[in-house]
Amino acid sequence: MFVKLQLDPGCLSLLGSTKIVPNIGISVSPLEKLEAISKDRKQRVIKTPDAEGFKKRFSEFPRPSRDTASSGRREFKKQSLVENPGTERRANCWDSGGVLKENEGNGKFRRSSTRQDVVVKKVHTKCSTKWGSYGGCIPAILQALVEVKDLDKALQPWEGNLNNKERSIILKEQVSWERALEIFDWFKSKGCYELNVIHYNIMLRKLGKARKWSYIEGLWDEMKAKGIAPINSTYGTLIDVYSKGGLKEKALLWLARMNKQGMVPDEVTMGIVVQLYKKAGEFQKAEGFFKKWSLGEQLRQKSKTLNGSTKMETGLLSHVCLSSHTYNTLIDTYGKAGQLKEASKVFAEMLTEGIAPTTVTFNTMIHICGNHGQIEEVTSLIQKMEELRCPPDTRTYNILISFHVKRDDINMATKYFKKMKEAYLEPDPVTYRTLLYAYSIRHMVSEAEDLVSEMDHRGLEIDEFTQSALTRMFIESENLEKSWLWFKRFHLTGRMSSECYSANIDAYGEHGLVSEAENVFYSCQEAKKLTVRDFNVMIKAYGVGKCYQKACLLFDSMENHDVVPDKCTYSSLIQILAGAGMPHEANSYLMKMQNSGLVSDCPLYCAVISSFIKLGKLKMAEELYKEMVRFGVKPDVLVFGILMNAFADAGCVKEALGYVDEMKKSGLPLNTVIYNSLIKLYTKVGFLKEAQDTYELLSSEEEGPATYSSNCMIDLYTSQSMVEPAEEIFERLKRKGAANEFTFAMILCLYKKLGRFDEAFVIAKQMKELGILTELLSYNHVLGLYAVCGRYKEVLATFTEMMKASVQPDDSTFESLGIVLVRSGVSRQAVGKLEVMTKKNAQVGLQKWVSALSSVVQVDDFDYL
Repeated sequence: MFVKLQLDPGCLSLLGSTKIVPNIGISVSPLEKLEAISKDRKQRVIKTPDAEGFKKRFSEFPRPSRDTASSGRREFKKQSLVENPGTERRANCWDSGGVLKENEGNGKFRRSSTRQDVVVKKVHTKCSTKWGSYGGCIPAILQALVEVKDLDKALQPWEGNLNNKERSIILKEQVSWERALEIFDWFKSKGCYELNVIHYNIMLRKLGKARKWSYIEGLWDEMKAKGIAPINSTYGTLIDVYSKGGLKEKALLWLARMNKQGMVPDEVTMGIVVQLYKKAGEFQKAEGFFKKWSLGEQLRQKSKTLNGSTKMETGLLSHVCLSSHTYNTLIDTYGKAGQLKEASKVFAEMLTEGIAPTTVTFNTMIHICGNHGQIEEVTSLIQKMEELRCPPDTRTYNILISFHVKRDDINMATKYFKKMKEAYLEPDPVTYRTLLYAYSIRHMVSEAEDLVSEMDHRGLEIDEFTQSALTRMFIESENLEKSWLWFKRFHLTGRMSSECYSANIDAYGEHGLVSEAENVFYSCQEAKKLTVRDFNVMIKAYGVGKCYQKACLLFDSMENHDVVPDKCTYSSLIQILAGAGMPHEANSYLMKMQNSGLVSDCPLYCAVISSFIKLGKLKMAEELYKEMVRFGVKPDVLVFGILMNAFADAGCVKEALGYVDEMKKSGLPLNTVIYNSLIKLYTKVGFLKEAQDTYELLSSEEEGPATYSSNCMIDLYTSQSMVEPAEEIFERLKRKGAANEFTFAMILCLYKKLGRFDEAFVIAKQMKELGILTELLSYNHVLGLYAVCGRYKEVLATFTEMMKASVQPDDSTFESLGIVLVRSGVSRQAVGKLEVMTKKNAQVGLQKWVSALSSVVQVDDFDYL
């Protein structure tokens, strides 16, 4: 299934190959997208001019500086994304610290030395380095826009001199969409600035991120009115922002508009659409869209070749050159779709095309392989990362830690945590959360406490999920004092949510620690954060602790706290009371729930009905059933099954059959539970044909008849002296290994009834050999068989075994023993005295029975005690 990940170094070089990598024409995109594509293009492996086969990324090519050109030395210098767009080099108005120098910038703008806005200071500190990388006057302009609200004053030194690229950067660098829109409108109001599609693209993205859809529509209309034609990246931007804004259908409408214009998505837009489908979980559509786009791209590229050949390649991505970003998207899409094989194919073709995998690529592949339990492939990928000197990042280690935690290899997870720190990578909250949860469920208290100390030292906050997990850890480690101190630490901050309080109540409540659960509940009340969820888990805790009265009182107090019980509140309390044998109390809350309009189905009625039946209150159960029907709640098969069984066991055949008829009229599909109940009922009343029909239906089900139902049928056939069908069921149960003690006892009874003693003796012998002669009923059948046939020694041996097994005899037992004694010449009066003696003193009486039996069969007394 999995394509082995063999990274042949040769596949990353194009040396000695006649293959020409086609140049992809990428449409003009918003700067954000240009940045992403530029980064990806830098990672494409190419042949070096010196033809030595040494492979580098674009960003790694050395550039001679003025100082080193003459000496032949090379320095690695990272390219800036945006170069100086002006034809004349502008004087840099910023010193090395990113501060505007006085008397520079045409002398028209001087920054105030006094700064009272703290926010401005923070923005300056954060952005000065990035702004400085633009060069020219851009840093000064951006700083002025931060510090001076009035645009006329802020941009006065450069008014009329800003070119298209500078205006793009200014708009792109605005943090606030309002400020960006204000500047955009200012450019329009001056009349001297050309605003092109790139500027509109930037604004569309800004407004889309802020989810200002009406503004977007307005800009779109403005573009049409001014005759500014949208380009590929315009549609890509619109699809992207609407998709990320959760408006998938509107995003697809923009794609439809794009197609209507006859515009083919470029690689960036294609990737955005694939991402859209991936996030929606529509993986087949994502794959279909990509393959359709890829096919069209092949045709477009083929049409540019000299020979005009239109022969299509069979490979998934043959002759379609893509960025590593696109490959990563495709791999992730297949991974989330659970298609490991397809993800591996894309990865393999990425290597074949000479695209160097990035850390993101490896992270995605490791994550996919880990989710499929492919430990060998995970190990191979890690080794290849080392071979290609592709450094793992924090996410790489997080994936590996999570992978080994899921494999229950906590030692390896801890090992990678240590390696992460050895690589000078700081663990993030995900790292700690994963390990803390893993330690907590394994009760690794010391390790968890060490991690908490480390997080405290670094000033990292512990999330509420982790807090409640560690509370459970301390509880389950029987360290209640620590658990309480841990809870108090978060409670005293005043920032605990209601959800976190309820999680802590539940942690104590599930272990029957009612007092501690109450203390958390009171703490939540003190913090004025009580919600219905907190009441629900507290009622549940009272149920576990069997504090039923407290549960009812807490429910009744909810109104005083302005909290309205929900369906879960009622359900929890009713189930608790019904299970505790308190159906009357449960019924009163059920009626309140019904009056609140929260009852839509019958499970809670079923629970209370069942509770009444267990107490033998069939009339109350029936009244509640009728009330349920009056409220319009339709009974299900479970309710009918419970009532049928209850009345059948009570010998109320008419009532039981009445529920059978009601169930059939309701049109409910019968299941195996109902079939078994019907067979039990029909056996009890002797309805042979109905039982046979039902058993036949049950046999056609996938599960087949239960052993209990089969035994009922054997019992019914025994009462009718029907040997063949009884034997057929008996043999089938034996073949399946489902025949139990009752099965053997019933067939033995049948043979005995028909005088087929030899076969009955065989069954009795098998029962002893199989060790399934344990129940009083079985012993009585075997004793009766031996007594009737005059096999008195077997009677004595069986009775002795019965005594040693501590199975207490009943009247049927003594009846069989009496037959032996009377037939051996003992008077009925003597046998009667033995029975009376046994009732007065069972121990002495049983010894007398054994002595009497031993004397008549002429064997020594048995020491059965």
